[in-house]
Amino acid sequence: MAAVGYTLPAIAAVAVVCLVECMVLRTGLFGRPAYWLTMAIVLGFQIPVDGWLTKRDAPIVLYNPDHILGVRFPWNIPVEDFLFGFALVTAALLGWERARRREEGHSR
Repeated sequence: MAAVGYTLPAIAAVAVVCLVECMVLRTGLFGRPAYWLTMAIVLGFQIPVDGWLTKRDAPIVLYNPDHILGVRFPWNIPVEDFLFGFALVTAALLGWERARRREEGHSR
């Protein structure tokens, strides 16, 4: 289990997004209940869709077992998918927050 092909980029994506928020942007996004509600809604859709795509009996998406940790839950979803999902949604929200702040700064 090398777990480099998919796992390492997934962990790096989460680390980069968290570092950008905590050290550069400092929007306070992680402290907002609306952010965590958004993440719960995303998971509510990600789990059934990703579960269907990776189901054991007829997977649509296949992962090289040498490129993932092998931890899968629920419905055979690789844990790396959740990491990438977190990073993607958080990066998008941070981008929107940054754009909003810039726009507010220009309108003053």
